[in-house]
Amino acid sequence: MKILQSTGEFGLFQKITLLALCLPNVIQPFHFASVFFIQSDPERHCNTDWILQADSNLTTDEQLNLTLPREEDGTFSRCQMFLPVEWDIGAIREYGLNETTGCRDGWVYYDTLYEATIVTDFDLVCEQANLLEVAQAVLMAGILFGCLLFGPFAESFGRKRAAQIPVIVMLIFSLTTGLCPNFYLYLASQFMAGIDVSIMNSNVTVPDVLFPATEWIGPSKRSWGACVAQLFGAGGNAVLAGVIYFIRDWRLAQLITAVNYRLLMSVTVLISGRFIPESARWLLDKGRTEEAKQLIVKAAAINKRTVPDSLLEKKETEKKGGIIILIQSSVLRKYFFTLILAWFSLNLTYYCLSFNVGNLGLDIFLTQLMFGLTEVPAHILCIWLLEVMGRKVSLMATLLIGGFLCVLILAVPQGNKFFWLPVSAPLGSTLVTCLWMGCNPIECRYS
Repeated sequence: MKILQSTGEFGLFQKITLLALCLPNVIQPFHFASVFFIQSDPERHCNTDWILQADSNLTTDEQLNLTLPREEDGTFSRCQMFLPVEWDIGAIREYGLNETTGCRDGWVYYDTLYEATIVTDFDLVCEQANLLEVAQAVLMAGILFGCLLFGPFAESFGRKRAAQIPVIVMLIFSLTTGLCPNFYLYLASQFMAGIDVSIMNSNVTVPDVLFPATEWIGPSKRSWGACVAQLFGAGGNAVLAGVIYFIRDWRLAQLITAVNYRLLMSVTVLISGRFIPESARWLLDKGRTEEAKQLIVKAAAINKRTVPDSLLEKKETEKKGGIIILIQSSVLRKYFFTLILAWFSLNLTYYCLSFNVGNLGLDIFLTQLMFGLTEVPAHILCIWLLEVMGRKVSLMATLLIGGFLCVLILAVPQGNKFFWLPVSAPLGSTLVTCLWMGCNPIECRYS
């Protein structure tokens, strides 16, 4: 703690570090475009071009009347067609077709909001409609696996390396996702992208896990570091709405995301190679004391400060034991399980609303824009809440408010949901993220 105060709690060094680690947050939401911006039940009918072999001069209305059954409301079936026959057009007109079957040659989509989505490209409709939820589940499974994988990786090979890898991984799998020829390769790419998303979130928003934005920031300014990191993500969510509004093809959106990641990778590698150090705490844990001292001196020099030699000679000793310490200590155990429950609740709410942005009954682009914009004042408000009210009261209050607004949606008529839907999730989830980031409970316990 005294070393951070000597180096400067939020000087130029910390600001450069924070900026480099926050840049990926702007582009990260773009990868969710393929599962956020979809029409799960687009207007369609079976492809019945087989009848054109009998008469190539049929109009579209004649073709549909002869080859598609009708529903009870008089509309053409969206999932059924008449079984193709090898009759001439006169016989088809005279006797008609009665035996039905599923769509054999795919679907024809019309009046769609987008030029192409994973639903229309992979025909995730009718009997295959449940595969859309599978795609979302695979992405979340990748996020879970990434959290389990890169924690030990960062512990073994260092936080800095774990912070640089995600940009490269996302570049690769943004490309492969946009070029996938079939749904199963798309799922594999989404799983890998989910791993990357979890790493990037841990790098910036989870204290002391990989290479957090807050490790080098002093306690008095730590809330600023946490909330600024989240502001970049909120901006990315707002920008995503505009990107998809002008680019209605999900594959093109993925390729543009890959190009952005390529530029980002160049900037990140340039900045991190010159300014961002390894984690001093990790170096101390690994017994690399001299390297840790050199990094502390470098940080102080960039901030135009000096660290007393007496502080550099002291080495903080912490009780080892990993996750066992969280279980053994009654205080830390309480923090641990409380945060698990809070994170589970807020992420369940946030992603459920996000993945169903196309089913909320509102303009998709405007809804997504509101999701991003409402997070901006939430993060700014969080800085004030942390300073004035503290973490405990603010955490409980924002969770209760966010949950209450979500329940209140049920009481609001369909046509008046505009202001409730976008606000309900970000108000709770983004504030909880910042509030927790304001001070690591484990660190606060022993500081």
